Amino acid sequence: MAIWIDSPIWTFRGVKHAHMISDSSLAELHHFAFKLGFPERAFQGDHYDIPEYLIPVAEAMGAGRAEPRELLGRLKAAGLRSRPAGRANHHGDTGAPTEP
Repeated sequence: MAIWIDSPIWTFRGVKHAHMISDSSLAELHHFAFKLGFPERAFQGDHYDIPEYLIPVAEAMGAGRAEPRELLGRLKAAGLRSRPAGRANHHGDTGAPTEP
């Protein structure tokens, strides 16, 4: 599996978030995100915003950690990087599952 998560440095509604990507296919990323409880609407064009509290769960499922620049490099190398205009609109909801 080639799912990667960077550092949770972005705060949204009081919760830090990181980016979660695949360096092999969007199908793999969607499948992984679905297993974490993300709805399809949470997809941001080339990544999902994952709340900090879900990162340990994702790691237990096999996700690796990478610095933000490395994450971007992996996306570009895989040809999966989406230009900002091609990304989903962010309407104030990450779509991430709520914290238990």
